[in-house]
Amino acid sequence: MQDRVTATEAVEDDDEGIDLLDLALPLLQHWKLLVAGPLLAGIVALGITYLIKPTFTSRTVFLPPQQQQSAAASALASLGALSGLVGAAAGVKSPADQYVALLQSTTVADRLIDEFKLMQVYDREYRFEARKDLADNVRIALGKKDGLITVEVDDEEPQRAADIANRHVDELRRLTSQLALTEAQQRRVFFESQLKKTRDDLIQAQQQLQASGFNPGALKAEPKAAAEGYARLKAEVTAAEVRLQTLRRNLSETTPEVQQAQTMLGALREQLGKAEASTDLRGGPDYISKFREFKYQETLFELFSRQYELARLDESREGALIQVVDVAKPAERKSKPKRAIIAVATTLATLLLLAAFVVTRHFWRQSAARPEKEAKLAQLRAVLK
Repeated sequence: MQDRVTATEAVEDDDEGIDLLDLALPLLQHWKLLVAGPLLAGIVALGITYLIKPTFTSRTVFLPPQQQQSAAASALASLGALSGLVGAAAGVKSPADQYVALLQSTTVADRLIDEFKLMQVYDREYRFEARKDLADNVRIALGKKDGLITVEVDDEEPQRAADIANRHVDELRRLTSQLALTEAQQRRVFFESQLKKTRDDLIQAQQQLQASGFNPGALKAEPKAAAEGYARLKAEVTAAEVRLQTLRRNLSETTPEVQQAQTMLGALREQLGKAEASTDLRGGPDYISKFREFKYQETLFELFSRQYELARLDESREGALIQVVDVAKPAERKSKPKRAIIAVATTLATLLLLAAFVVTRHFWRQSAARPEKEAKLAQLRAVLK
């Protein structure tokens, strides 16, 4: 008896199950709606796209400045402690991502907004709104393999789209000429500041030497060669101190580079102390002290002058050269809206929605026709109300 009841329930469950025929029946009954509805929606969407003002896209591709190994590296190697300055400066790289960030900067955006009157074009009251619209219409990408930077601009006028894309390159040239981005530019700025300070110190040392008067006996006690050797050693100590300060800006005290620089500076200071003690600088004639200071500043000035000229030479050769591969030109065809894609997508979306509606309504009506479902449907209607 129990087996019969179980079999009867299984048959009833099978009868209540949903198969492909249950789904195909309502779809076939309303095939006209499922055909005409999506076609009509697609035609309407296609017509609406003709009311949208077309958008044109222009693109420019360029090669950002390439950093090269400077000629100063080999020259600095022969200048003792100053050779470390190149290593510290060369560690500051300027990757292409930095140029992409410059193109996306507020400075560039504001100049473009002012030049092309984009606040009126975008019909914006505030500048930050115009910046956002400009950012939405500009795409800047960096090629990971080829290293080329691509700037794409969307605009309702093809000529303006091309002009804005090309203007990005001009603005990047202007920024790179003002900022010290490359290794050569950074070295030039660094040695320029050091050269200015050393020039002032040299002038002061020269004035003090002239004020002390000429002392032939001092020349015998302090030969010129010894004074120049002392001056060069003291210049190397100063250069080592500068290098250590440069490394500490970017590295911690525990790094091998900083520890090596500290060791080198300590050794140079020890040599300088021995040189001063051997000649008893403090107890010697006043002329000797001032002559040494003068030679020290003179040697340091020569070293910094040489490196400044090398940095300028490398900078002019490197030149922050931006090489344009493809110049942006006015687009001949629109890029938006894509009418065919919009029409097909609207047709398919409408077909799926109508099919879901037809199937849902069919099973709703079937459930409503069954007495055992009527009470539950009444509760559902009450909740919805």
